[in-house]
Amino acid sequence: MKRRAFITLLGGALAWTRAAHGQQATPVIGYLGISSPEPFASRLQAIRDGLSETGYVEGRKVTIDYRWAENQFDRLGALASDLVNRRPSTIVAAGSIAGALAAKAATTTIPIVFETGADPVAAGLVPSLSRPGGNITGVTSLNVEVNPKRLELLHELIPNARVVALLVNPASASITQPLLPQMQAAARTLGLELHTLQASGESELESAFARFAQLGADGLVVGSEPFFNSRNAQLATLALRYGVPTIFQSREFADAGGLASYGGTVTESHRLTGHYAGRILKGEKPANLPVQQSTKVELIINLKTAKTLGITVPLPLSGRADEVIE
Repeated sequence: MKRRAFITLLGGALAWTRAAHGQQATPVIGYLGISSPEPFASRLQAIRDGLSETGYVEGRKVTIDYRWAENQFDRLGALASDLVNRRPSTIVAAGSIAGALAAKAATTTIPIVFETGADPVAAGLVPSLSRPGGNITGVTSLNVEVNPKRLELLHELIPNARVVALLVNPASASITQPLLPQMQAAARTLGLELHTLQASGESELESAFARFAQLGADGLVVGSEPFFNSRNAQLATLALRYGVPTIFQSREFADAGGLASYGGTVTESHRLTGHYAGRILKGEKPANLPVQQSTKVELIINLKTAKTLGITVPLPLSGRADEVIE
């Protein structure tokens, strides 16, 4: 037998032997992201931390194949289909209902793990939290649900406010439509007049802040939404430039100079997402994994920004804060 033919035959025999003993190539996770990697660096690390808890380390025991929509929702379907065509072991769709729905529409067989701050049952991702069924499960965090609480906290920071505004993304209808009546009801309870500002692109954000001044509003709540999540630094910069007392969901906003943030701890929800992905790689079925609810929330107040805006933070409120930035 010729040497080349012998090596080919030997290689085939070794591959068959590995398969017979259940040894497989490094598993691949397809990651579908709504934005870009830079703003989500800490969340990606949290997913890696969750994976490592189950024994999977990126680059050694698992490969992650990333797809980013760059805040273009109309790209999600094609990106999800591209991932499906590459036959990953599982797909992670973190940070948005839209991404999770795109992944769900692209496959009924490849396991999917989502992470979202919205209600996955109301959005049609799963029939129930306890029995997700099918090929999809995931993690929810308290972000959309606590938008009325953000308005309440803003009112505590600026108690003399009578007119406030809410910034929403009209492109995220599944989040915006149920949010508006909730926030109007919360505003009425607090005796506030609530106006709605809209932005679905980067250039529209500055226009929204410019319009805020025209409304004569005293404060702004930024609605929970993936596009806004990817623009924490820009939102904080605009809020300072226009002198707008603003509260948002993520601590990155307060870290970047925003007045305050209140919302679910997204690093925790992403860690749980990575943990679920690892369990699925080990053979568990999504249908048997209840949707987890990450209930930890944190309040961050930036005292330096409050001083710049001429706001005196009430002592009881600063005492309740999880962190005060000075």
